[in-house]
Amino acid sequence: MVLVTRFAPSPTGHLHRGHAYSALTAWTAAQAADGRFLLRIEDTDFTRCRPEYEAGILEDLAWLGLRWVRPVRRQSDHREDYDAALDQLREMGVLYRCFRTRRELMALAGVARHASDPVDTGAFTGGPLSTLEEGDRVAAGEPFAWRLSLAAARERLGGFDHLTWVEEMSDPGVRTARPDGLGDMVLGRKDIGAGYVIASVVDDAVQGVTHVVRGEDLIETTSVQRVLQALLGLPTPLYRHHPLLLDPDGKRYAKRDGAATLRALRESGVSSAALRAELGFPLPPEQESG
Repeated sequence: MVLVTRFAPSPTGHLHRGHAYSALTAWTAAQAADGRFLLRIEDTDFTRCRPEYEAGILEDLAWLGLRWVRPVRRQSDHREDYDAALDQLREMGVLYRCFRTRRELMALAGVARHASDPVDTGAFTGGPLSTLEEGDRVAAGEPFAWRLSLAAARERLGGFDHLTWVEEMSDPGVRTARPDGLGDMVLGRKDIGAGYVIASVVDDAVQGVTHVVRGEDLIETTSVQRVLQALLGLPTPLYRHHPLLLDPDGKRYAKRDGAATLRALRESGVSSAALRAELGFPLPPEQESG
């Protein structure tokens, strides 16, 4: 089996050290196994993604010395694939329309989420409205989100205890899907279509990804994606969830917190070799001599 991994950023801002660490971790895994490294642009949310940020991603990764299989898969070019997956799930009866506003969901969650966070509520579990009320609200043109009903998915799959995946990095071993902690996650919205959770599952299958290398903050999401893989009859990759890179204050690097971007580091005179060494990824011999 040829190892195939990927780096899948969203072009909603410039990359920072945390992104560089994740990309280098995935790229190094592919290099070590003589495998393939893919770059995927996850731009399903056209309200926040920008062409200039996508261009910046390509420039930053090339500056780091990464090379990837072309062409780059851009999710906005494949919406029909994700719509088809959503259609399948709707036909199975495991999706429902949720009409709650962001403010209502935040109040239910009892937390003040950051303005730039994705619109979701964590462990929200609601269930569908009555047919009459849902029909009236759809007819009125009210915005809604498509949520995965864990209750319906559990019934269709005969439970979740048989849904497992292999974790190779963070507490290695066989993991069992435990999606309840995230509740009924949003998989799509009326205004922007399918979201990254289902799109990444479809893309990993289409692109033949064998190893998903990403930050350990996405371990919980893996449980939901494992449920989706089972519902859609898609293969389950191996997973390597790496530790998050932390700043000097012990906080994870984040766009919203103003983390120094790779672009800013480059413009300040930091070399790619210096940054790679800082992150624990020295240049390979063929690049050292170039």
